[in-house]
Amino acid sequence: MNNLLRTTIYSLLTLLVAGQAVAQELYIYPAKGQSAEQQDKDKFECYNWAKNDTGFDPMALPTTSSAPPKGQKKSGGAVRGGLGGAVVGGILGDSSKSAKRGALAGGLIGGVRQSSQNTKTKQKRSDWEQKESANYANNRNNYNRAYSACLEGRGYTVK
Repeated sequence: MNNLLRTTIYSLLTLLVAGQAVAQELYIYPAKGQSAEQQDKDKFECYNWAKNDTGFDPMALPTTSSAPPKGQKKSGGAVRGGLGGAVVGGILGDSSKSAKRGALAGGLIGGVRQSSQNTKTKQKRSDWEQKESANYANNRNNYNRAYSACLEGRGYTVK
């Protein structure tokens, strides 16, 4: 399975779990003595109305509003830096000691640079996940408000 597909699936699962934690189950009381059949009919009609009004379907699998950020954790920065440093050290210093020092310095710089890039990639991913979770929670909240308003308009107490 390619990394983008795996990442997208993990993201959707994260959103689903986050959405479930945020979404509160509503308590609906038939304040005007509505029958069970009438309650089912009203709930279904209010579900459809709230879904159409808000564009959010709580029964659908969560989706993201934007693609996940590009970039994935990479390695090899120290090796590439070390090789480059060895070449430069060997050319400038004209000895194996210079090449070794160059390799050490280049490896250190390359490793630090790669670590910094990986940290930025991880932060971008975290920011994206938080934004998507907040977006899902907001949409779910708007749906719950519309659904509650519909049911209250039909004589139910909703908490």
